[in-house]
Amino acid sequence: MSEITASNAKSQRINLRATERQEALLRRAAEATDHSLTDFILGSAVDQAERVLADRRWFTATDDQFAEFLRLLDAPLPSTSKFDRLFARRSRFADDAG
Repeated sequence: MSEITASNAKSQRINLRATERQEALLRRAAEATDHSLTDFILGSAVDQAERVLADRRWFTATDDQFAEFLRLLDAPLPSTSKFDRLFARRSRFADDAG
């Protein structure tokens, strides 16, 4: 049996209400992924929370730093033999009719 350390011990309780349909859907998904209902819901919620917060990080820059950032974004990539070979190939998504 593994030891539970203080840093990963689950001590907080989260209660929520769901419709019968929502609960059934969550239970089926949890079973399909071989997780308990609690682990499935908590894991899914934590993943979504991390994505939401990652999109809302605040970056600050001086006017000069921002101008340099824009310049670098607009600058062409240096040509390399790997890039040249890649861009010389026909795209798998190219329209064959054209």
